[in-house]
Amino acid sequence: MGVLADAVPLLAADSSQVLPARQMMAFTLGFHIILVPFGVAFTAIMLIANYRGIRHGDETALRLARRWSLVAGVLFAVGAVSGTVLSFELGLLWPGLMGRYGAAFGIPFAVEGLFFFVEAIFVAIYIYGWNRMRPWPHFWSGVPIVISGIGGTSSVVAANAWMNMPAGITVEDGRVVDVRPLEVFFTEAFWYEAVHMLLAAYMVAGFVIAGVYAVGMLRGRRDRLHRLGLAIPFAVAAIATPIQVVVGDVAAREVHENEPAKFAMIAALPETDTRVPEVLGGVLVDGEVRYGIEIPLMASILAGFDPDTEIQGLDAIPPDERPAARLVNTVHLAFQVMVAIGTALLGLAAWGGFSWWRHRRLPENRLFLACTAVSGVAAVVALEAGWVVTEVGRQPWTVVGLLRTADAAPTTGNLWPFFGATVVLYAAIAFGTFYVLRLLRERWRAAEADAESDPGGEADVPYGPSKARTADRP
Repeated sequence: MGVLADAVPLLAADSSQVLPARQMMAFTLGFHIILVPFGVAFTAIMLIANYRGIRHGDETALRLARRWSLVAGVLFAVGAVSGTVLSFELGLLWPGLMGRYGAAFGIPFAVEGLFFFVEAIFVAIYIYGWNRMRPWPHFWSGVPIVISGIGGTSSVVAANAWMNMPAGITVEDGRVVDVRPLEVFFTEAFWYEAVHMLLAAYMVAGFVIAGVYAVGMLRGRRDRLHRLGLAIPFAVAAIATPIQVVVGDVAAREVHENEPAKFAMIAALPETDTRVPEVLGGVLVDGEVRYGIEIPLMASILAGFDPDTEIQGLDAIPPDERPAARLVNTVHLAFQVMVAIGTALLGLAAWGGFSWWRHRRLPENRLFLACTAVSGVAAVVALEAGWVVTEVGRQPWTVVGLLRTADAAPTTGNLWPFFGATVVLYAAIAFGTFYVLRLLRERWRAAEADAESDPGGEADVPYGPSKARTADRP
């Protein structure tokens, strides 16, 4: 793979700053990752509504697209702030990583920066372009937003994939002396991690937005705006979900082949063995998994389509690199939560898809709407659980085989005050975001009330004639 791992000493030094560094990174990444799907997938959902509105003359779809563009703009701004904080944290919290491997690790982030600026430019053009551009040119100005979101997210995933399976560098005397950018970016782990993350983004954005309109319908708002607002994002999520199940299965087998230590944590497998059962739930206690439900042979079958497939256990990991039982349990249970929620969402997608196939509409009974209403929250939990698996499952390494987490953290100073300040900052950002979105909702409701009292009014339908522009015309 082009990595001289033996050339880098694996220090066993500990640091009092490892815990606050990990907690601060986990908090900020956990916050930021919720916003990523809205920059990647929500904008695509918005463009679908925009296309439908132009292609079929659907004013309701255009109204949705315009409203969603404003929400996307707000969330993009919030994501830019939280993402910038994360960028600074890489140098503050992990100087060992940036100092030793910044020449390689920084490449995906440089590419991500280019995509970010392109996305920012076209977000501004798209939002400002309502009622100022012709419909189709305005629609096409939104396409670079979607492409940039995919590219930017894939770039960040490339950095994570490189930490899991480092490649593309040559190390001499503990220093990087040669970097091959394409190998750094396109590691073996990149492809399945990137596709898995992108599909997760479309699921989260789709189910969250559909859930918002499902709540409205549960409260009695059964107008076409809410029906279409439910149908478009739900369709996107329903299409992404079965594909994600297949990709997730492929990714799990790739982890088994390429990251056996992480797979041992996922399976909570104490000893290397064949004919390994799949354990639902359970925790590792004193070297034994307890309180779980075993499905005979299933883990080996899923890993290699053969019950005799050997799975490496925790005993195969050198003692000084072996993760603690609490970390194993964290990864094992997080994986179980992700799979359980994914399975439930697959069932919901099948329910909606079957109804659409039979009746050309989604169910509107309270059970389906209630399930859809909670599906967004469930999808976010699954997203967070997936990142717990990939991040905690790499421990005790920051860069697998090259750099331990304890050696990447700072050895001086006190990070706890910074962590506290970050929590306060992010709480203020979250409050401000909800406040702005609430103001938008009230504005739209007022516009709907005005439209009902004045059927000839403009309301917020885009591409239509503005009263301000036509008032002085004969």
